[in-house]
Amino acid sequence: MTSERHVNDLFDLTGKVVLITGAGGYLGSAMCRALVEAGATVVASSRRAEWARQVAEELEEIGGQHFGVELDHMDSGSIDQGFDEAVSLAGHVDILVNNGNEGVGGDLTTVNEEQFNRQLQNATGFFFLARRLHDHLGERSAAGTIILIGSMYGVVGSYPDAYEGICTASPVAYHVLKGGIVHMTRHLAAYWAGDNIRVNCLSPGPFPNPESAPQAMVDRLCEKLPMKRMGVNHEMKGAIVFLASDASSYMTGQNLIIDGGWTAW
Repeated sequence: MTSERHVNDLFDLTGKVVLITGAGGYLGSAMCRALVEAGATVVASSRRAEWARQVAEELEEIGGQHFGVELDHMDSGSIDQGFDEAVSLAGHVDILVNNGNEGVGGDLTTVNEEQFNRQLQNATGFFFLARRLHDHLGERSAAGTIILIGSMYGVVGSYPDAYEGICTASPVAYHVLKGGIVHMTRHLAAYWAGDNIRVNCLSPGPFPNPESAPQAMVDRLCEKLPMKRMGVNHEMKGAIVFLASDASSYMTGQNLIIDGGWTAW
C-alpha cells in the first residue's frame, strides 16, 4: 500500500519532459500549453523546424524552457533524427504524445491506392516513434507514458448527410487509420505494461478549426450532437494532462473520447 497523494500532486508534471508531434496545430498547440501549465518541459515537433521553434518560444512565455525540433513522423529517418535531437536538447524524454497527422484527400468515390496507403503511414509513424520512447525508457530503467491521438471516427462511422453537398465525405482511409490507432493502443499497452510504460489513446470528437471549417458543415454536425455545439481546443487540455500525469496511473490500454456526446447515441 502506498500513502495517498494529494490531487494537485497527481496532476503535477514538474520535472517531466514531453515530446509532442504536430505541436503547432489547432489541438496540438492547446495540448502543449496544458502540459506546460502543468509543469512539464515540452519538446514541440513539427515537419518544419522553424514552426517547431516558434511554438517553443511561445510556450516559454508561459514559463520554463522548451525546445523545438524538426520531426516528420511519416519518415523513419526523420523520426530517429528528431527523437535523438529531442533527447540531446532536453536530456531525456518521459512522455510521448503522438498527435501529428498528414491528411490525404479522397473519399469513398475518389481515393486511390497511393492516397489510401499514405494515410495509413501515419499509424506506422506512431508506432516507430512509440518504440523509440520505449527503448529510450528501457535504457534509463525509467517509467513513461505514451498517448496516441485517435478520433471518434476510430470507433463510429460518419453521417453521410453531414457532408453531402458541402465538402467531400469523411475519408474512409482516415476511419481505418484512427480505428487502427485505437487498437494499437491496446496492443502496446498489453505488451509494455511490464516495462512500466502506460499507453492510452485520446480521441477528439468534432473540434474543427474555426478559421477553416465550412460553417454549413459545422451547423450540420451540431445537429448530430447531444451538446449541440463544436468543441473548442482548450477543452482538450484537461484530458491530455490527466493521461500524461499520475492522475491516470492505473489506466492503460484505454481510449478516452472527448466528443460532446457524439458516441453516446
